[in-house]
Amino acid sequence: MKAADQEFLTQAYREALAGYNEGGAPIGAVMVRNGLLIARGRNKRVQQGDPVMHGETDCLRNAGLLEDYSDIDLYTTLSPCMMCSGAILHFGIKRVVVGEDQNFPGNIDFLRENGVEVILADSAECKSLMSRFIEERPDIWYEDIAGNEEI
Repeated sequence: MKAADQEFLTQAYREALAGYNEGGAPIGAVMVRNGLLIARGRNKRVQQGDPVMHGETDCLRNAGLLEDYSDIDLYTTLSPCMMCSGAILHFGIKRVVVGEDQNFPGNIDFLRENGVEVILADSAECKSLMSRFIEERPDIWYEDIAGNEEI
């Protein structure tokens, strides 16, 4: 990881914690260009009743239209699901820093196979928050992520 990666992953974690405190799934994301934070987002499925409002998609939406995404670093607290992995590939994001993949393995290999540099931080903080959420709200977890693990 680069020196600034931990700082930006902490920003993504703060988004995840805000989502948790709102009653939603604690998955946060931030987008960085040339060392500057340009967007942040969090999973808002529960809060907004929107099935595609994952942390990464909320972050992309908050960034607005960009001419080029190839110089964007995306930080996410949890390994991306297939929908979010597809968005990463669709927009041409070349570098993703993932907080953890223990609670959900996601699609790290798929991203790597398609030319994305993926850094796995193995963050104890990210793992702990997600584990607590899964234990407290298995209904939301299963509905959003765990019910789609085979995809």
